[in-house]
Amino acid sequence: MKTVIIDYDAGNLANVYHALLREGTEAEITRDPETIRKADAMILPGVGAMGDAMAHLRQYGLTELIREEVGRGKKLAGICLGMQALFEVSEEGGQIPCLGFLPGKIEEIPAAPGRKVPHMGWNELEFRAPHWIARGLPPHPYVYFVHSYYKTPSDTADVIASADYGVSIPAVVGNDSVIGLQFHPEKSGPVGAQLWRNILEWFEK
Repeated sequence: MKTVIIDYDAGNLANVYHALLREGTEAEITRDPETIRKADAMILPGVGAMGDAMAHLRQYGLTELIREEVGRGKKLAGICLGMQALFEVSEEGGQIPCLGFLPGKIEEIPAAPGRKVPHMGWNELEFRAPHWIARGLPPHPYVYFVHSYYKTPSDTADVIASADYGVSIPAVVGNDSVIGLQFHPEKSGPVGAQLWRNILEWFEK
């Protein structure tokens, strides 16, 4: 199975690449359309601002390509900013149209006494129901977050797991075609490694 990590100048590509390599998968980092078309699955990592990220995807001709490939049945995993890009619109830097695979929008985490923004550090995942991505995880898994924006509303059917940060942060989202993680599994120790294994197994189904 061939997995590609999409390079659009907005990702922590090396960390994701090496996390997959540790699980026995040598993914290819690329923005070449033909390479992406020939792949079996796609990973969209991301750090930074949504406006720049979506501009780069358009610049490299990747926005419609990703939509077409998911429409053909190819699976896509989005990480951090890449997860946020799965939704319809982001308010980070204006009203930024995103990929639109999942309903909802990305808003800034509201300021409140004692709540630091960005949300940075370890937080517990709370799963709403049994799900394949939770296979092999401990009962109270902790993962590493770094973000200032989050998906709203937080109680839709595509929200698989949340984290409590004074507001409910959708942490794992998805449907049959896409999966998104708001946190960084590549920085989340053994829990993150198990999540990568689960995603890679899902890619193969």
